[in-house]
This record gives sequence, C-alpha cells and structure tokens, in this order.
Amino acid sequence: MNSPAESTAQPHSAGTEPRISVRNLWKIFGKHAGSVVGTGLAEEDRETIRKRTGATVAVRDMSFDVHPGETFVVMGLSGSGKSTLVRCMTRLIEPTSGTMLLDGEDVATCTPQRLRELRRSKMSMVFQHFGLLPHRRIIDNVAYGLEVRGVSRAERYARAREMIEMVGLAGNEDSRPGQLSGGMQQRVGLARALAVDPEVLLFDEPFSALDPLIRRDMQSEVLRLQRELHKTAVFITHDLSEALKLGDRIAIMRDGALVQIGTPEDLVGNPADDYVRDFVKDVSRTTVLTAGSLARPARPDEDTDGPAVPAETVVGEIVAPLADGTAPVRVTGYDGAVLGYVGREDVLRVIAEDSARAADTATAGV
Repeated sequence: MNSPAESTAQPHSAGTEPRISVRNLWKIFGKHAGSVVGTGLAEEDRETIRKRTGATVAVRDMSFDVHPGETFVVMGLSGSGKSTLVRCMTRLIEPTSGTMLLDGEDVATCTPQRLRELRRSKMSMVFQHFGLLPHRRIIDNVAYGLEVRGVSRAERYARAREMIEMVGLAGNEDSRPGQLSGGMQQRVGLARALAVDPEVLLFDEPFSALDPLIRRDMQSEVLRLQRELHKTAVFITHDLSEALKLGDRIAIMRDGALVQIGTPEDLVGNPADDYVRDFVKDVSRTTVLTAGSLARPARPDEDTDGPAVPAETVVGEIVAPLADGTAPVRVTGYDGAVLGYVGREDVLRVIAEDSARAADTATAGV
C-alpha cells in the first residue's frame, strides 16, 4: 500500500519527543483476523478481505506521532475507523497488532494493573455520551476520578471546584446532571477529565449530539482551555469545520486507513488525492490560512505601525483591522516579536484564489 501523504510542516512542539507514537496499528474484527496482518491479504482492500476471510478491517496499519501540547484531530466519515482507533489507543478495544507508545511506554503490552494506572493518571477520555452519574451532584461527578485514586475529600472537592469554575459552571456544584442542559453536561464531562490533571486528553466525538450553537461554544471552550493548559489532545470527529477549527494537525481516515496528515492549511491548500480534495472543496481559505502563513517582510516606505495580530489568527479575522486603516497588520509570534506583515493586497489575493477555485469547481460540475 502507498503510505499516506504527510505535511512537511511541523507542529509548534516539533523538536521534542512525541508524547504519543502509534506504529503499524491494526484492528481486525473476526475469527480469522490473524490471517491478514503480515500476509499478502494485508495489501487487499477491505471488501476483498471480508469476502475471503469474513474478517472486517477497522483500522489498517496506522502510524503517526502526537507531540506535547498538540491537538491532533482524526477525521473521517462514519465507518472510517476513527473511533475504533482511539479505543485501541487506550485498549478499551484490544488491537490486533501494532504499538502505541505513551511517553515511550507501550500501552499495548501493559498489564491490566498498569493499564488502570495509566488511565487514572495519564489519560482522560471525553465521550459523546457524557457518562455522568445521574444521582450524584456535579461536584461529585467532577471529583470522581480523584475519589477513585483515594484523594482526600477536602482535596478532591477543592480541585473539582477549581475545574467547575474553569469550564464556566460555578454555582452548579450541588446540581444533579439531569438539571443541566446537554452543553452544560458536556462541560461537566470536560471538567471531570481535567480534574485528574492528565497528560493526554482523548475526545471521541464529544460534541456530536449537541445543537450547533452549543457545539460551537464547546469548541471555543476547548480552544480556550488548550491555550491555558497546553494539554496533548487527540480529538475524533466526522465534522470538517470542527477539525479545521480545533486541529494543529489533522489526520484523515478512509476505510480504516490513513489518507493524509497535515495542518489545516496543508489539507485545504494541498489535498493528497481526490478524496481529500472533495472534502475540502467548499472550504474558504480565508477561514483556514493564518496570518503567519501570509506574513512577509515590510516593503520600502510601508507604514509598519498597523495593529498587531497573533500569527495563528485566520485571514478572515484580519479583514476588519485592515479595513480600518491603510497600514498592514503586524504578525506576532508567541513571544510578541514581529514575524512580518500582511496587507490588503495579500488578503485580496487569497480571496481571488478562492473565487477562481470556486469557479473551476462549478465548471467541472456542469
């Protein structure tokens, strides 16, 4: 099989050892799973393998790294294998073969006792279905992981209150889950995951059941928390706009296999094949390209006193500052240093390219 396309762009934490390293991970359901991996059948497509063996390939030879502090999004349509992948990574489902290293330790070979320790101390999961304990108060739900660890009542309640406030639910400590809206319940789930101070957060389509406006709010909440806490996160979704909004890098899956890994800009600007190209064809690059990607040196005699924007600001969000004056915006890095400048003509070029691409797509569809 051809290896998936992967961007040469590096995440902001590049240069550090990966926090998560997945290598050659397979999950095959069926009695004859062992007859596939390492044989000629491994090169066949999913349907051929099913017809010959009765086994179903859910995850096919997946390999990727996730760096400290990175939000790594795995995206695919229903049945692509993305949820099975994250469950294999935690061994909620046992993988057929392959390795999943967490800080250099292979989760696939951990004893049941060690696996429980890792789940309690290093990894937390947030699911689509909140899994809250309906008869316990919100503060008890958030403190549950600490209670399992044996943390004292006073200490776990103090930590739970801190997390409840962090996710915007202060004042609801004594409520029951049934008294809260779906969005508020998902905030409780997020607070519970954060309460144990995990090194890795795993999200399995956590916002899929929420109304669009609440979903958008929760996405913004995750971004805010990531800016404050810098957790390593793996986020599973079938929604492209969610993936583009949250992901430092995105892995696209199809039929259990990896198709492409890259930044949002990579996927929209350089799709690996027609499958990815079809996914991103309606995405405006002004919602994906960042000021940092367009930053250029100042031109001779150019006014350099324009407003400053962080490098990660998407192009669409700098239109208003540009419209308010004649100077280009100053693009700044994490340390506040100026990386370059973006002017009106730079943004207009992106808009023109979007228009040309939309016209080409419309012509192709005629």
